[in-house]
Amino acid sequence: MATLTVEIVSPEKALWAGPASALMARSSEGNFTILPQHTPMVGDIVSSIVRVETSEGEIAFAVHTGYFQVGPGSEEGETLATVLAGVAERTTEIDVARAQAAKEAAEAQLAGASKGDQPDDETYLIALAALERAELRLSAAAK
Repeated sequence: MATLTVEIVSPEKALWAGPASALMARSSEGNFTILPQHTPMVGDIVSSIVRVETSEGEIAFAVHTGYFQVGPGSEEGETLATVLAGVAERTTEIDVARAQAAKEAAEAQLAGASKGDQPDDETYLIALAALERAELRLSAAAK
């Protein structure tokens, strides 16, 4: 029987691993779904909500870029899908107040730049990335 095992990992820790019926995410080429017996492949994941369908229901993660790999697992007929996220968190564990504060801080920094307080390029890009992460967290927590 064909099975799918999914692993969601970040540099800090393994966030989740277990049997699943599907892994749904978004790459730079669009949305995709991994099912048992999927063709082996490697690709990128853009900042998005990654969902894992299990027998107990759906588990969702806010993933702030990363990569995925699909290949054969250690058992006969097993497909292993691994998400290697730079930063990720379970949507049920998102601190909404912290995400809102981060969003406001990034918006303030970007607003200062639009009023002539020109930060260097690196500071501006860091503020944009912080805003993107905060908005994804808030969006994920609201679902």
